[in-house]
Amino acid sequence: MAFPFPQPGMARRRQIWRKPLALALMGIGLCGCSFDLGSLGPEKDKPQEAPQAAAAPDSSAVSAANVAEAQTHTTKAQALAKSGETQAALDEFNRAVALDPYNAQALYGRALLYQGNNEHDFAIADFGAASGLNPQKAEPLLGRAVSYLAIGKVKEAAADLDEASEADPHNAQVWTTRGQAYERLGDKAKAAASYNKAVALRPRDDAARSGLARVGG
Repeated sequence: MAFPFPQPGMARRRQIWRKPLALALMGIGLCGCSFDLGSLGPEKDKPQEAPQAAAAPDSSAVSAANVAEAQTHTTKAQALAKSGETQAALDEFNRAVALDPYNAQALYGRALLYQGNNEHDFAIADFGAASGLNPQKAEPLLGRAVSYLAIGKVKEAAADLDEASEADPHNAQVWTTRGQAYERLGDKAKAAASYNKAVALRPRDDAARSGLARVGG
């Protein structure tokens, strides 16, 4: 999806940003495709943010049987996504969320599929719901930030990445993407600091190293 930059005189900037964003999308995709989010589970007390992509019943209305069945569908969806059967995976995630709207793994997995299909509004809603259920996790915030960047909401992306960097300061992908966001906002100091963090954590991070060279960090 092209970024909504003003057209006159911006061709060079589009070229500069196309590759970093593609790398960010690839990074979050690689991070998410493992679906290794065993700790990204629903908290069965009242969630901090109601899921936006599904009707939100009272948490007491979600039975234990529904929770168990939803987890079965989630596990199946994860396996299908790994094998590249994205439509079948999406169907399974939909079933899981319909049974248990507070299944953060299903919401996160479905968000990644939406993001991969450039359906960023849907992805943002699901990443937001997953983050509301697990506010201490960086992955949903990073995912939502990547989708925000894809549709030109750079300030929103930067805010998510600030929060993600506090939640997981050792996540190099968070710092690289944060650098990209602040570079687009014209804040070279924050961009350089973020890229430096990323390179310190992952010295062979080409996106971070290139960004650092651009901002003169």
